[in-house]
Amino acid sequence: MLKSKTFVKKTRSGGVMKVVREHYLRDDIWCGSETCTECKQDSPVLQKDVCVESNLCSYPHYLVPDTNVVLHQIDVLENPVIRNVIILQTVLQEVRHRSAPVHKRLKDIIHEKEKHFYTFTNEHHRETFIERQPGESANDRNDRAIRVAVKWYSKHLKTLESGPDGLKVVLLTNDLGNKQKAEENGMVAFKFEEYIKSLLANPELVDLLALSNDDKNEITSSKVLFPEHLPLSRIQVGIKSGSYLQGTFRASRDNYLEATVFVQGDGEDSTEVLIQGLQNLNRAVHQDVVAVQLLPRNQWLAPSSVVLQDDGVCDIFFFFTEKKFWKPTGKVVGIIKRNWRPFCGMLNVSQIKESTRHLFTPADRRVPRIRIETRQASTLAGQRIMVAIDGWPKNSRYPNGHFVRSLGGAGEKETEQEVLLLEHDVPHQAFSQAVLSFLPKMPWAITPEDMAKREDLRHLTVCSVDPPGCTDIDDALHCRELENGNFEVGVHIADVSHFIRPGNALDKEAANRGTTVYLCGKRIDMVPELLSSNLCSLRSNVERLAFSCIWEINHKAEILKTRFTKSVINSKASLTYAEAQMRIDDTNKTDDITQSLRGLNKLAKILKRQRIENGALTLSSLEVRFHMDSETHDPIDLQTKELMETNSMVEEFMLLANISVAQKIYDEFSECALLRKHPAPPPSNYDVLIKAAKSKNVEIHVDSAKALADSLDGAKVESFSYFNTLLRILATRCMMQAVYFCSGMDSDFHHYGLASPIYTHFTSPIRRYSDIIVHRLLAVAIGADSTYPDLMDKHKQSALCNNLNYRHKMAQYAQRASVTFHTQLFFKSRGMLNEEGFVLFVRKNAIIVLIPKFGLEGTVFFDTKDKVSPSLVYDEEGPTLKVEQHTFHIFDRVKVTIGLDDSNIQHQKIRMALTEPSIPGVSVPAPEAEPPTKKQKLDR
Repeated sequence: MLKSKTFVKKTRSGGVMKVVREHYLRDDIWCGSETCTECKQDSPVLQKDVCVESNLCSYPHYLVPDTNVVLHQIDVLENPVIRNVIILQTVLQEVRHRSAPVHKRLKDIIHEKEKHFYTFTNEHHRETFIERQPGESANDRNDRAIRVAVKWYSKHLKTLESGPDGLKVVLLTNDLGNKQKAEENGMVAFKFEEYIKSLLANPELVDLLALSNDDKNEITSSKVLFPEHLPLSRIQVGIKSGSYLQGTFRASRDNYLEATVFVQGDGEDSTEVLIQGLQNLNRAVHQDVVAVQLLPRNQWLAPSSVVLQDDGVCDIFFFFTEKKFWKPTGKVVGIIKRNWRPFCGMLNVSQIKESTRHLFTPADRRVPRIRIETRQASTLAGQRIMVAIDGWPKNSRYPNGHFVRSLGGAGEKETEQEVLLLEHDVPHQAFSQAVLSFLPKMPWAITPEDMAKREDLRHLTVCSVDPPGCTDIDDALHCRELENGNFEVGVHIADVSHFIRPGNALDKEAANRGTTVYLCGKRIDMVPELLSSNLCSLRSNVERLAFSCIWEINHKAEILKTRFTKSVINSKASLTYAEAQMRIDDTNKTDDITQSLRGLNKLAKILKRQRIENGALTLSSLEVRFHMDSETHDPIDLQTKELMETNSMVEEFMLLANISVAQKIYDEFSECALLRKHPAPPPSNYDVLIKAAKSKNVEIHVDSAKALADSLDGAKVESFSYFNTLLRILATRCMMQAVYFCSGMDSDFHHYGLASPIYTHFTSPIRRYSDIIVHRLLAVAIGADSTYPDLMDKHKQSALCNNLNYRHKMAQYAQRASVTFHTQLFFKSRGMLNEEGFVLFVRKNAIIVLIPKFGLEGTVFFDTKDKVSPSLVYDEEGPTLKVEQHTFHIFDRVKVTIGLDDSNIQHQKIRMALTEPSIPGVSVPAPEAEPPTKKQKLDR
């Protein structure tokens, strides 16, 4: 033992705890090298015969990168060429503290056996641990610790005096002071860039280099374009005094010279600060955490209605608007936390012959163009690539970055799918061996021990009802009449928590992924397929472990008793919604499955009516279904999904189970129940809905969910049957996002949309991690499983909820992007189509049109660059837009041509042009219908 430190620590309950920390040093820690004769180990990691060939190091060598090299050059270190690397414990700890994403990537590299990365615990080795000296900074101490470890390795492997052909240890650092001190002590040290450039057999690695400060100075101008960022110390003082505000920077999609900074407050005290102009944006990038200073009130402005794309020329714009639309306006004075990630996009190849400097345009319009150096420009042209930002000097118009990797040809299905997953931060890598090692061994069977702890429900007529092609079936139902005349209804949910135990690699991976992501024709599973499509899937005619919620319900759908139990079931049928509906409707069918479905359907209708009477909302959104070609997997037809009674039947009992479970876990664990709430929208959210209804002389009341539900139910316009659906679609847009939260960290549990005082998610544990946690809480509540510390820690539960909310939101965005891409593919093969639609929104220079047939929204612009703009008069109160002599209102019926604009391969769009009403100079003739091909006839 080196020494013992004793200190006092405050506990959460307000008490104090004496803590003793002991640091033990050892002399038997293995060096990891196969050449070592002193360390007796069976499986060496570092091998002499797989060293990288370098013209700087013509001898075998091991590499030791310092912390900053790992932090900034992780893209190079991940390359298969870089092998035989010693990662010191000092470096690993510093990286963990400074960047969680890089730390994870480094740990992944270490686990790859073929990379030969070895972690040496120098902080616990008797000869490599060092104390921090008086007056020495933590950074200088760590640099010295790295040098001491490199020196020890050199002596330990007896390589310092072994000549040019002996095995050496090479320190890689970009710190000139650190390099100089290492060389003065007889060590071999190189700048990272010079070492990589010496690998003549692998010139492609040079493109992966993050720019050093020296490189940045070479490619920036001498003219200062932006104000200096304030140091963090000054920012912190300013935030405390109220001079500066801290918030998240959100760039505009439509205007590269505009952004907002969301400043989080308590409750309704959150605010948005408008930022306009290049200098006020001051090099902030979308999602950075920034410090802003408010401008004087006489400089406050309103959001621009102008759409601007960055052409690299314009850096100032003006517009005029009424004072009532002005927002707090400010400027970015400093960066608190960069939220940079590798960005997907395409290279704009420089027109200067043999130039290695090019601009990269990200796929996300909110991210600025990035200047990179690459010698592969001709190869990368037309490719989707990934680029990382290295920095943004104050004298550079664009940030500087480096090439990371190519994703494939732009427009190709696999490439575009990869892009949308990366851009929406969806974890989609194959499950690691560490994760897969916790799966049950096959063949798997229910054991007598399993049966002893569960209720045997295999005799019940249980069946599942799901969309066509569903393989991850996580819920099933049964209904039977009891002797007393009441009904027994059961919701049986896959017992995923039986297979995924707290804290192991499988559990951590599922927690990180948070949700299964459903793309068009592809599913990104939250858990490995053995569970999602097999052992946890409640398929028919196989025994499965379940968690059951069982009620006794009378004929008025009133719940008399509720119980929860772990169970074993054997589903008697796996039905689609259509198959279940056919059984219910077929009067000739009287079998047990059909009788069960009829009982469920009857009760579900009563439950739904009761919910709506209590103020639950029935909103609407158009979902589309693609019919894919079986060979090419291209979309050959596109239509909105048809909802049946059986959809509603399943939904009602899932809602009922979620509410029942929510109440149970909250009753048992008031501080750490994982719940889900839906906040009521602020009144201003309803402005568009109220105006839209008023345009058809319909009144909408929004004082409560009940008032809104009643208003929507009564909203009808004669000879306009689709009006109510359109109104409900608009009402959906007014809603807030539902979120997960921990009961001990919040006081408002209400679910606005369901009009329920408490709610959670219990019914989909195969595809939602929230449900796994709820299962664990419920299992502890009924004595079916034991608890563990993290489950009862409200702070950790709250942090988990934050990740689940983020993953859920990004999954939704990815799913929408997938629908958009497949819609583009559909129209690419069909050419121009003429369809009927309805005006959903009216803007100053355009109308947004909904095409019900395809569930598609598009914008019809009336001011275009290549045409003389017609006379436009916008009335915000209506809202209406007068184009020449015709006035457009919300819900007007129109006809448009729809086609794909693929002039910009990276940002392809569905374009709409007006055909009816006919406006001279604006309307375009409808395309002539082409006769369907033989293939299309067969598909139909």
